[in-house]
Amino acid sequence: MGKRTRILGAAGILVVVLGALALGFSGRSSRLHYVTTAVDRGDIADVVGATGVLQAVTTVQVGSQVSGTIASLGADFNSVVKKGHVIARLDPSLFEARLAQAEANLAAARANVERSKASIDDARQKFDRAKELAAENLLPPSDLDSAKAAYDSAIAQDRANRAAVRQAEAAVNQARVDLEHTVIAAPIDGVVLARNVDVGQTVAASLQAPTLFVIANDLTQMQVNASIDEADIGRVRVGQGASFRVDAYPDQVFSGKVQQVRLQPVTNQNVVTYNTIIAVKNEDLRLMPGMTATVSLAVETRNDALRLPTAALRFRPEGFEDTRAARRGGGSAGGASNAGGQGRPAGGAGRGPGLGGDAREPGRPGLVFVLGSDDVPKATRVRLGLSDGRVVEALSGVEEGALIVTALDQPGGATARPGASSSANPFAPPRFQPRSR
Repeated sequence: MGKRTRILGAAGILVVVLGALALGFSGRSSRLHYVTTAVDRGDIADVVGATGVLQAVTTVQVGSQVSGTIASLGADFNSVVKKGHVIARLDPSLFEARLAQAEANLAAARANVERSKASIDDARQKFDRAKELAAENLLPPSDLDSAKAAYDSAIAQDRANRAAVRQAEAAVNQARVDLEHTVIAAPIDGVVLARNVDVGQTVAASLQAPTLFVIANDLTQMQVNASIDEADIGRVRVGQGASFRVDAYPDQVFSGKVQQVRLQPVTNQNVVTYNTIIAVKNEDLRLMPGMTATVSLAVETRNDALRLPTAALRFRPEGFEDTRAARRGGGSAGGASNAGGQGRPAGGAGRGPGLGGDAREPGRPGLVFVLGSDDVPKATRVRLGLSDGRVVEALSGVEEGALIVTALDQPGGATARPGASSSANPFAPPRFQPRSR
């Protein structure tokens, strides 16, 4: 009797548990909550994002053409210099000694020229006397030939001495130029950005001139050297407006204009970019060379446009199948994957029937779910325009104020990922049966 009672009690408990689970499932299926966003109006800007480095328009590296020891410095970091201002001097003693030696060699060469003049006069007289004696048969022909050879040799020696003088003069000029190069002057007006030497340091100028100073011409006019991805460079034009931020002033937006798009590609880890120069005014000198700039190039803007969140284009209720897209072989997103790209226009010219839209209609197709008055989302096809990555322009299909579903609100505060499948969850709601319009 007791055993039978225990069996009946366990069966009763099992019935109660099964009934509670059934009520939970039925209650859950009738209480689906969706995260929605209302379609509003506002401005949309399609921008090209990039990073760049601020730099001066003209930067000159000042070096030394001669080797020596730094004797004195006439400029330091941040010094304002004028063209011709002495910014450094090398020890000139060695170069002065070389100049004195070259001048002495020049004096010796000139003395040799004077000596050769006397030798020519003596050889000419002897040669003239030998010709007179040979004419009277008083001198053998061999002596006449010797006198002529001595005269010709004296003339040749004079020419060699005169060439030695020119060579010595060149050596003097070279020594004088080297001595002048011990004085290093600023080649332009500007500000000293870098000083790479100290007094007493030895400068060795061999195959490459060492850099002693870096001078920027004018910091009130600067430029941003931005690296634009090859996928975006086709939308960048000279004269286009640009804005950027720097970490030093996170709350301030600086502006500039595209000055040059360089044709030389830069490949880094198989990523091709193109350097784009953006001219910037820096009259208050707040911007400094070397700062990293986060650049936004405005490609196209829309004012007072209907906007819906790009997350809505990725949301798909559980069990929904886009039969129209499946028939075209275009996937189930209906344009959602492209509309959410950062900095990419979600619209443009109609792509033709292959993407499910009339080629004469503007924009590109998309699919969103509008929450109706019965709290049931309805599949709605829209035409999409410009996008900034967060919101996308709705050209047709929805009206202002319509509630667009972006996610499924899960119990406990969790939000289902747009387009996620919950078929593996035993507590998932029943499969959605959409009503498309």
